[in-house]
Amino acid sequence: MDKKSLRQEYVFEEISPDEQARRSSTFCDLLKKRRSVRDFSSRPVAEKIIEDLIISAGTAPSGANMQPWRFVVVTKPMIKKAIRIAAEKEEKLNYEQRFPQRWLDDLAHLGTTFSKPYLESAPVLIVIFKIDYGIDAGGQKIKHYYVNESVGIATGMLIAAIHNAGLVTVTHTPSPMKFLQEILKRPQNEKAFMLLPVGYPAAKATVPVLNKKKLDEIMVKNP
Repeated sequence: MDKKSLRQEYVFEEISPDEQARRSSTFCDLLKKRRSVRDFSSRPVAEKIIEDLIISAGTAPSGANMQPWRFVVVTKPMIKKAIRIAAEKEEKLNYEQRFPQRWLDDLAHLGTTFSKPYLESAPVLIVIFKIDYGIDAGGQKIKHYYVNESVGIATGMLIAAIHNAGLVTVTHTPSPMKFLQEILKRPQNEKAFMLLPVGYPAAKATVPVLNKKKLDEIMVKNP
């Protein structure tokens, strides 16, 4: 089939400069309120909301449009408990043996430890897997491109969508993460990328006092 036949006209819905400014400012103000929360309520989140969040993440660009991601949603208490036990086992080794002292010093102001109770208390866990390669109907490997970059973009969009929906999350990347592949029974070509607990903050949730870099520290104009 001619590749030209696979293209379609892009319908661009133009808005006024004033509306552009309003939307960009509103979205900026919204994301400036985003915080990583570790104290979760057990209050449930509607399944449709989670589905919409994942659909939003799935609109991300990807190398050759291979969409090399899988979002595994976990709500069963027994599976969440198994994930917490395995994650804390690895994190305990990290804090006590693997992390260099400099790393521990940099983490100190956040007050984090190997204990991850939010892996059970959050009503939903979304485990993002990167798909290193596809497999066709004949069992042959299909090459994927820019996998880490593509999955990273999709994950960032998912985090923004979670905050936009009035929910909270925290990025959790226990290392190594092979236990997630085993517990969730994912195939060999899928590797755990990140774990996001999703839900509402606990009644007395707290977050560290942090300052984000200012614009002139993160943007370079016409170097």
